Amino acid sequence: MSSVQSAAVDKVLQDAVAAGVVPNVVAIAADRDGVIYEGAAGVRVAGSQEPVSGDTHYRIMSMTKMVATVAALQLVERGQLDLDAPVEDYCPEFAEVQVLEGFDGDTPRLRPPASRATVKQLVTHTTGLSYWFWDENISKWEAVTGTPNVLSGSNVIFTAPMVADPGTKFVYGINTDWLGKVVEAAGGKTLDVAIKEGITGPLGMNDTDFRLRDEWKAATTPVHIKGEDGTWTASEIELNPSPEYWAGGHGLYSTPRDYIRFERALLRGGELDGERILSERTVEEAFTNQIGDLWFPESIPSADPASTADFNAGPGYKWGYGLLLNTEDIPGMRRAGTGAWAGLCNTHFFIDRTTGICASIYSNTLPFVTPDVFGMYQDFERALYANLS
Repeated sequence: MSSVQSAAVDKVLQDAVAAGVVPNVVAIAADRDGVIYEGAAGVRVAGSQEPVSGDTHYRIMSMTKMVATVAALQLVERGQLDLDAPVEDYCPEFAEVQVLEGFDGDTPRLRPPASRATVKQLVTHTTGLSYWFWDENISKWEAVTGTPNVLSGSNVIFTAPMVADPGTKFVYGINTDWLGKVVEAAGGKTLDVAIKEGITGPLGMNDTDFRLRDEWKAATTPVHIKGEDGTWTASEIELNPSPEYWAGGHGLYSTPRDYIRFERALLRGGELDGERILSERTVEEAFTNQIGDLWFPESIPSADPASTADFNAGPGYKWGYGLLLNTEDIPGMRRAGTGAWAGLCNTHFFIDRTTGICASIYSNTLPFVTPDVFGMYQDFERALYANLS
């Protein structure tokens, strides 16, 4: 089993809190055999004295996507779901989704898509569906039509149009929420039940759920917002506690100790503690480029600075099944072929099968990926790799 000289990694977390980068942070890392690092800094609620820990509940937001993707891949393995089938074969209402070309004043200019989007294109964010915070046209469409964004928990979000034709470009968006609907239609179970029975239950992830249980509330950190004076305050931002659909794109609450079990299962080729959630072949496909000649955008400008900063991944990234894949080694950090993703409230995970480690880092703040938070992610990763023995 690997081990980590933890002092240098601890210092990254402590320095980030001391500098006001985040009000709190928990980080955890593991190899195939178990947890090799866990550290925390800061308090659960700004202004309190209660520290965060590996058992603190965080909104993991888009780290939900890989869990929902695994639920879909389980159906593929059982022959209940065809990735190459049109989405509308499972969700007939998807046939009504059009492409937004622009606006005539405040009137959306819509047309039918040039091809029918497939389930695989949902998994790989290549249907053309977007999010308001990274697409000005969708942000405007929501405003002029009075349609809330996905955080509303309302089924009306599924009326949102595409911003590109299916298969023509990578556009990050509400694809995995649609995928959750597909999982329900193909598998005959609601998404919360499919994930509980197929993933979190078998893996012993008893602190992961779409519902924020009453007994968890005292161990949950709120979403923090930084004031103009640089101080962090707890916001009233919250996910809808009674949503109309289970959000495969962002709906889960989890803890660092729970989610690392999911990461370890993927690191180990789909199995943990004798429980197999995916075949090794399917895991291999998840960590393989599934978008062909398309690329993950080098830079995505923000369309909503309150939600996110510009996202600057840089060149050389592909997408697998639910995972961002770097095609080159990053010096002092993850190796080529690492699968990763993040959550809007500043959580982040990666699974480096070449080095044989996985790790994640958690805070709950907005906006997403500000330069200092992105720098904290990188400092944590560099310190972790530098202190692996």
